[in-house]
Amino acid sequence: MKSREIRLVRRPEGWPQPSDFSEAVVDVPPPKAGEVTVRNLFMAMDPAMRGRMTDARSYVPPFELDAAMEGSAIGEVVASEADEFSPGDIVLSSLGWRQAFTAPASAVALRDCSRLPPEMWLHATGITGLTAYAGILRIAEIRPTDLIFVSAAAGAVGSLACQIAKIKGNRVIGAAGGPRKAAYLRDELGLDGVVDYKAEPNLTRALAREVRALGEESIDVYFDNVGGEHLQAAIALAKPHARIALCGMISQYNSTDRPDVPRNLFLLMGKRIRMQGFLASDHRDIEPYLVADMTAWHMAGLLKSTVTVSEGVENAVEAFLGLFRGDNTGRTLVRLGEPSARAALPAARTA
Repeated sequence: MKSREIRLVRRPEGWPQPSDFSEAVVDVPPPKAGEVTVRNLFMAMDPAMRGRMTDARSYVPPFELDAAMEGSAIGEVVASEADEFSPGDIVLSSLGWRQAFTAPASAVALRDCSRLPPEMWLHATGITGLTAYAGILRIAEIRPTDLIFVSAAAGAVGSLACQIAKIKGNRVIGAAGGPRKAAYLRDELGLDGVVDYKAEPNLTRALAREVRALGEESIDVYFDNVGGEHLQAAIALAKPHARIALCGMISQYNSTDRPDVPRNLFLLMGKRIRMQGFLASDHRDIEPYLVADMTAWHMAGLLKSTVTVSEGVENAVEAFLGLFRGDNTGRTLVRLGEPSARAALPAARTA
């Protein structure tokens, strides 16, 4: 069995370039005792992958040069020498950026696709969903009367954070870039206020306008995916004792200049704002609740699991670069293959 894979060949300086990556074709060996061979169906693109392209200490090790990169993927077991897996099983792994692989059984986790399509395990019921779920419910500790501001609200995590808050009965203002995304937030997600930051000369004034349109003067919660000017606007409009959940700062990931630090951080003290960074991996204990809630919301038609899908491993790099151009709405996935007839999938997918 052959597999095409994407490798990092040079560590980017500033914005990643296609020349920082290469494609290779490798042999996938048959599984030995305790191993499985998996054919990937989808892989996910995450802005946080940019951090692993830099040779710097972080909460995860950097990607190795001239080796296949890693990322969340959902695939189908095609051969197994492990008692706990059978051909046709759908499994989650961190071995994306490749079409297929053979690995120890401990490298994959069985996922129930009887009610959910496989790709949902890379979005609402996966690490993206856990990030939004933990950030909104545990870190921000939202309350029914809270007014919530979410940046990158049309992105993978942001769109889910908005929907969780709306399902819980909150009012939500979302920021996104461009009229297409602004319309998605307003018309598809039903947000209470929308800021198109690309059309606004002053983000703080734009957010204040949306807040006042709802009869309020300030926000209770900010879910931050962007940092920089978005964080500054949120601090300016925050109530005393507001909560800020720091999920990501995509505005800073490719910067080669000094960080764009909010100029009003002093307000954190006077307003007694609680600002906390978090990683989804620290909240694995609530995964069963995440899966139960997301599945129920999906089955009830309350959840829009929006994805932007590219086809083929050869388009994976372009899909990744598109994250930083703002090309995507919702989760960015790359389809690597179709499930076989023996894969355990929802009835709607096999009918």
